[in-house]
Amino acid sequence: MISETAIIKNVEIGESSNIWEYANLYGCEIGNHCNIGSYVEIQSDAIIGDNVVISSHSFICSLVTIEDDVFMGHGVMTINDIHPPSLRRTGVKDSWKPTIIKKGAVIGSNSTLFPVIIGENAVVGAGSVVTKDVPANSTVAGNPAVVLTNVQRQS
Repeated sequence: MISETAIIKNVEIGESSNIWEYANLYGCEIGNHCNIGSYVEIQSDAIIGDNVVISSHSFICSLVTIEDDVFMGHGVMTINDIHPPSLRRTGVKDSWKPTIIKKGAVIGSNSTLFPVIIGENAVVGAGSVVTKDVPANSTVAGNPAVVLTNVQRQS
């Protein structure tokens, strides 16, 4: 189901994916069986895997890759420009950095992700500000986020 109020331009959308009201997607890839919530923006050059949930009011900027089976809560913000507004100042995106969210990760609501790698099956607590890579199978929380546990989650 793709809402009539969603703005979708130059997007590859996999089968059985839902795009809800007022989502804004352009120049990105959405996998199969995804759920993209209301008021989500996904920018060009973002890649979303299969079975991904991105809850309402989240922002996925350019250079973000979200692998399969990721759950993202409400109001998650990603950042690719750590010295904004670099594009406006320099005219190029050379200082933009990628973010990778690995398979099975869970990102809590209202988290902010700087350009990092979130490891496979990692959990980011709600409201966290993630400034460093998150190890696989760990739980991080806080501002800045710190590792709380490092154990295998049950699927």
